[in-house]
Amino acid sequence: MTPKRAGWTAGAAAAVLVAAGGITYAVAGDDGGSEVPAAGSADAGFARDMSVHHQQAVEMSYVVRDRTDDEEVRRLAYDIAQTQANQRGMLIGWLDLWALPKVSSDPPMTWMGMGDAPSAGEGSLMPGMATDAEMDKLGTLNGKQAEVYYLQLMTEHHKGGVHMAEGCVERCTVGVEKRLARGMVESQESEIRLMADLLAERGAKPRT
Repeated sequence: MTPKRAGWTAGAAAAVLVAAGGITYAVAGDDGGSEVPAAGSADAGFARDMSVHHQQAVEMSYVVRDRTDDEEVRRLAYDIAQTQANQRGMLIGWLDLWALPKVSSDPPMTWMGMGDAPSAGEGSLMPGMATDAEMDKLGTLNGKQAEVYYLQLMTEHHKGGVHMAEGCVERCTVGVEKRLARGMVESQESEIRLMADLLAERGAKPRT
């Protein structure tokens, strides 16, 4: 890994650690507040939706690790899987702490005013999420083809995740959750730049 790439990875990891540290606070009422978010709040909506969004990223990353021997892509996939699994645990933990449901009868992204947004296809529940067909295709590829397709899918996935995290930064009221969302924006934007370089090295580019 080049020094520049190592810096990106270290920066992303630092952002995650800073955000993760907030879990030790009284999350339901941090920053001096005492009110638990409502089930229909942005705080609850982001926690529910991003936990689903993250789960697909984890699954996608473990799929590609079995489809390539390239250490750089395998390392990136492992880092993404571990980071997003950890963050997903925080989001679900907050819903438990707030005694709020982990699923909602409202469509995904309702908390951002996007509940009626068209889906990209079956399995693509939120911005950037891959369809079931795309996930199936990833599982059939090997080597460079798997690397390129994963990097393209994950770039789109991260762009959707950044959009959602920015929505939480604007709308969420629980301080520690807003800090986690800011950390997501910073780390995923860094990884998007890294993935663009990895794609270029393979004679490819992001799909969008």
